[in-house]
Amino acid sequence: MELPRLRVAEASPPSTEDDLLMRVGQGDEGAFEELYDAVSPVVFGLVRRVVRDPAQSEEVTQEVFIEVWQHAARFDAGRGKAVSWICTLAHRRAVDRVRASQASRDRDLRQGIKEFQESYDDVQETAILRADGERVLGALESLSEAQRDAIKLAYYGGYSHQEVADRLQVPVGTVKTRIRDGMIKLRDKLGVA
Repeated sequence: MELPRLRVAEASPPSTEDDLLMRVGQGDEGAFEELYDAVSPVVFGLVRRVVRDPAQSEEVTQEVFIEVWQHAARFDAGRGKAVSWICTLAHRRAVDRVRASQASRDRDLRQGIKEFQESYDDVQETAILRADGERVLGALESLSEAQRDAIKLAYYGGYSHQEVADRLQVPVGTVKTRIRDGMIKLRDKLGVA
């Protein structure tokens, strides 16, 4: 009795990255998995050298393979190898990420400097106003009580000349004279031109 012959299936040669990428361009998910397994270590290594941060390198690597899936049909085997094409995409993405990170850091630094300067300016302005206020209060003490009361009501109280006259129970003309004379003395005392 003769034994049946077993047919040995001839193993097809392994697909090259170029073949896999061409199949990915046709929507072959299995080819994409094979391509990812074959090329992702190289892509991650390239991205990692440019980006340096491991977490960002993983993100960029994922973005590269999304781009490979979406644009595999653009690959032209006549212009180069699939790995070169994918590495070019990876390098561009990595450089873009580094530039974006640097721009973000620069923007944050500029904003921090601006906020510091504004807070410094606020402190400086407050100190100047306080010093000026103290000088004005000191100069007010050099006025007569009548002049001081008229000026405080008009300038600090926000009252009109008539309202000041009513509060002090003096004629409006007297209030105007007291304010005018008091302001002249303040100007001389403070050295304002």
